[in-house]
This record gives sequence, C-alpha cells and structure tokens, in this order.
Amino acid sequence: MTGLKEGDKAPNFEGINQDGKTVSLDQFKGKKLVLYFYPKDDTPGCTAESCNLRDNYKALQDKGFEIIGVSIDDEQSHQKFVNKYDLPFDLVADVDKKIVNAYQVWGEKKFMGRVYDGIHRVTFVIDEQGVIEKVFTKVKTKEHTEQILEAMG
Repeated sequence: MTGLKEGDKAPNFEGINQDGKTVSLDQFKGKKLVLYFYPKDDTPGCTAESCNLRDNYKALQDKGFEIIGVSIDDEQSHQKFVNKYDLPFDLVADVDKKIVNAYQVWGEKKFMGRVYDGIHRVTFVIDEQGVIEKVFTKVKTKEHTEQILEAMG
C-alpha cells in the first residue's frame, strides 16, 4: 500500500492544480495538511470521498487542516470534477506519477478478478513541520472526515 509511515518526513511535491496553478508541499509549512490520493475523478468511491471532505471542509479548517487531493487525472478532468461537485480545495494532476511514486501509493490492484496497476486510496495527515502524523490505508469514503477527526482528535 505505502512504505511511508507515521513520523517519516513527507516527500516534497509540486504539481499543477485544476486551475493550472502550481501547488507544492512547501506552501503548507506551518499548517496541517490532509493529502489524499484517490484513483479517478468522478467515480463512485472517489466522488463519495471528495464530497465527504467537501461537506466537512469548514470543520476540518476549524481544526487547522487544509486539503489537497491527488490523482493521475489531468487538469481538465480535475476542473470538471471540481466544478461538478463544487469542491473547495485543490486537486493536483499527477499525470507523470511523480507524486504517487514519491508517496508509494502506486502499485498492483485487484478488481473483479482483474489485476492492474493503479493508485491505492491512501490519505496522509502531514503536520506543520512536514512530518507524516497519520496514514490512512483503509479509507471509509463516505465517512473519511470522521476518520480523520477521530484519529487526530
């Protein structure tokens, strides 16, 4: 799933968001960051997860968290996804797989008897100093905010 663990320094990253702007880990120094990796824009599980984070965005911000989503979809796909579901946070397009590889979330998956490579649904909570505070490998898409707030309580 991922070789990174709590207490590890979060790999720095830089990517382009849905608006064509550069987003990097450095921009979140001094803030807590929920960095969530998801397989594909506008699919049932990814939509449920993203909308759960959207619906609870204020509660997460009130606790000091910012949110960034990452998948290998391109900027245009992210723009449609953000617009369709009114997502208030950035989605980073990682088409060259640099970020998913740095966070070790790309790998073999199985679905309906088929084996293929893809993004594992993993969320990292990164503290103000850029250290991984929590790793979620069993994400409950419809209750992800609750998982985060409960664990970080």
